[in-house]
Amino acid sequence: MPPRSATDSAARSAPGPDEEYRPDPKRWTALSVTLVVGFMTLLDVSIVSVALPSLQTDLGATPATVQWVVSGYALTFGLMLVPAGRLGDALGRRRLFLLGLAGFVLASAAAGAAPSAGWLIAARLVQGLAAGCLAPQNSALIQQLFRGAERGRAFGLFGATVGISTAVGPVVGGAILGLASGPDGWRWLFYVNVPIGVAAFVLALRLLPRGGGGGRGHIDVVGVLLLGAGALSVLFPLVQAEAGGLSRLWWLFPVGAVLLVVFVGWERRVVARDGQPVFDPRLVTQTRGYGIGAALGTVYFVGFSGIWLVLALFFQTGLGYTPLQSGLAVTPFALGSASAAVVAGRLVERHGRRLTVLGLAGVIVGLAAAAVVLLVVPPSAAGWAIAPALLVGGIGGGFVISPNITMTLRDVPVSMAGSAGGGLQTAQRFGAAVGTAALPGLFYLVLSATDDYPAAAAAGLAVSVLGAAAALALGVVDLRRARAEEAAERGGLPDERHGPDGVHSHAHAWHH
Repeated sequence: MPPRSATDSAARSAPGPDEEYRPDPKRWTALSVTLVVGFMTLLDVSIVSVALPSLQTDLGATPATVQWVVSGYALTFGLMLVPAGRLGDALGRRRLFLLGLAGFVLASAAAGAAPSAGWLIAARLVQGLAAGCLAPQNSALIQQLFRGAERGRAFGLFGATVGISTAVGPVVGGAILGLASGPDGWRWLFYVNVPIGVAAFVLALRLLPRGGGGGRGHIDVVGVLLLGAGALSVLFPLVQAEAGGLSRLWWLFPVGAVLLVVFVGWERRVVARDGQPVFDPRLVTQTRGYGIGAALGTVYFVGFSGIWLVLALFFQTGLGYTPLQSGLAVTPFALGSASAAVVAGRLVERHGRRLTVLGLAGVIVGLAAAAVVLLVVPPSAAGWAIAPALLVGGIGGGFVISPNITMTLRDVPVSMAGSAGGGLQTAQRFGAAVGTAALPGLFYLVLSATDDYPAAAAAGLAVSVLGAAAALALGVVDLRRARAEEAAERGGLPDERHGPDGVHSHAHAWHH
């Protein structure tokens, strides 16, 4: 049994039983607003990459400097997720959402008006902080506003948003640059956020529920600093990979590892003293499905995020596609992922982790087939020939992201939903950072050795397949655990995680 202070703290943080839940009549409309905002912030991770050449020319910047327009946003985005999730839990998710959205709109306007590369990079750093403030509130508000099968459907829409925004960034960026021609066309990649963000702010002000925080204003400052320093040490060399960060800054990896170990020890000490940690370690050790779900998301995002850069390099550098043509070539994956994620959200309550396992198998088949296609078909036909394989992989991917989010967060107390969602998304950002650094690096390594673009792209796809296979192994482990628990329940064995009516009690999620 856990120490008395830990048990008491968990019981106080747990929500009441579902029969006390009163559905908000505006919940689906509120969800649509938060998903539009989430789509906008995630799209900004990749939408700018297609404009880097014109940015460099217009602002007179070096390639290494202009790369910070992309990497700086990703860095501050990832660093803000867990602290912002905890702030939302403590001070109110509506308040943090509105604050983050206002900051994102203002930073977008500043980025669009940037007179120099330094100004633009500073605006992007602030924009990333604001986006990181928004992201954990999205998943936390779903936890707060929905229960049961409705929560699965809501997470299905959330997963579709993540999948689409990640895959269609180059398409949207290419389309905007095509419409806003001229040397300053890149500015509209940022200006487009302003009217959308203002409209979303007005709607969120009316629709988002008040309250929703724990009402506990104390923030674990030491934990925030330790986590921030550790995450920065690990992420910084990765986001600077194209500028030689891995070779120059490799020493930051062990520094980051030490800081993160110290962070875990500090958080355990805070919990033992019945304090309020920025990230409660019991989310990983004592909440069913959270730890393995976060690990699964991390390894999956290594391949899922990195493969888009590899395919963009292959189509644009190897085949001479325009950014828009390159984006359209990978659209089948985005379409398959979006449609499957919505369906998966409706099925997750019935089939659970089985959907993730099935989806990962589909991703492996689709990406492996895509690698084979690139190796055997003439390059002139690659864009069309790869479409069916990417569609299969996308359908599989749609059955991975949203069910995994649901399964990972389903037993988290609602009062901890922000920090739990922030932790999950931070893990995914780590995986994405590794993938976006490693896969293009492998692409260039194979290309320099063989001068063969299809072989280089196939090598990147192969690493994505390995990432999906590692995620599949974790999914199978979790599925077998769930089946063992079901068998124990059918056999009449007691399970401390369930009440006498067999319904899971959040108050008992914190157990040894």
